[in-house]
Amino acid sequence: MRQFNEDTLTAAVVARLKDTKDKRFREIMTAAVKHLHAFAREVHLTEEEWFEGIKFMTAVGQKCDDKRQEVILLSDVLGLSMMVVALNHKTAAGATEATVLGPFFAHGAKEYEYGADLREGATMKGEDVWVSGRVLSVDGKPIANAHLDIWQAKADGIYDLQTGGEFELRGRVKANAKGEYAFKSYKPKFYSIPMDGPVGDLVRATGNHHMRPAHMHAIASAPGYQQVITHVFVDGDPYLDGDAVFAVKDSLVAKYRKVNDAAEAKKLGLPNPFLKLHWDFRLAPETGLITETTSYPLGQANQALADLRAGIFQGAAVLVP
Repeated sequence: MRQFNEDTLTAAVVARLKDTKDKRFREIMTAAVKHLHAFAREVHLTEEEWFEGIKFMTAVGQKCDDKRQEVILLSDVLGLSMMVVALNHKTAAGATEATVLGPFFAHGAKEYEYGADLREGATMKGEDVWVSGRVLSVDGKPIANAHLDIWQAKADGIYDLQTGGEFELRGRVKANAKGEYAFKSYKPKFYSIPMDGPVGDLVRATGNHHMRPAHMHAIASAPGYQQVITHVFVDGDPYLDGDAVFAVKDSLVAKYRKVNDAAEAKKLGLPNPFLKLHWDFRLAPETGLITETTSYPLGQANQALADLRAGIFQGAAVLVP
């Protein structure tokens, strides 16, 4: 058949996929063709609109480089990233819930022991906070020597990687033999997703806001347990109900408590008054997938995505805009 119309074209395109050897690939491509054609029919897509879409997707690709993945940022704001996390990472009973990795994870952060100071080298001061808690199994047993990869935005809501400076407010924290961890930091601030590219233009055109609620990133891992990639959000943040990337979960919202005790502040090496955050991470037993933290040098976003496709990550999708 040589001549097609809107009623026969979809079936013809799908038919040409019949010899695809990879069954899963054939399934995905068949569904993609059917949904794309159905979308065009539903909105009666004009040629002008189609070309605007082509220009937009081209601009999205052109905005990508080794440090930024605009395509995944697009996936974030459309909710697709969280949909993939929800589909693929069901939380075991009692375990800490997973959410998106976010765009600002990087390899090479300093390793810290209990009580360390992640404020070292910070170029901007914030509200001082003592963060402490335990890494536990789902049945409440402490996990000795677990690791926490921690990172967050600076006091102005900007990450170190966005300014090209040295690492700030990030580190790989080791729990002690009792599964306890603690470190000094600053209280996180809410911030804007990158708005200087085509995805920013899309967000502005839709009238949606571009803010993420304040949060601390964490990857909790230990041998024999499933790694979890998660956030700890700040209770009371004005953007909890409108996260630009749909990543908030009620179980991940924490209260920061103000402490006015000069003696305790001196003992902890903090100014008085200060804040305290107590947060426990709970890990489920491993299920045969690779569970150790896998990290990448700044500039290896494409390798991170390749490993995601290979299925090595556990706990959340890998997002590296």
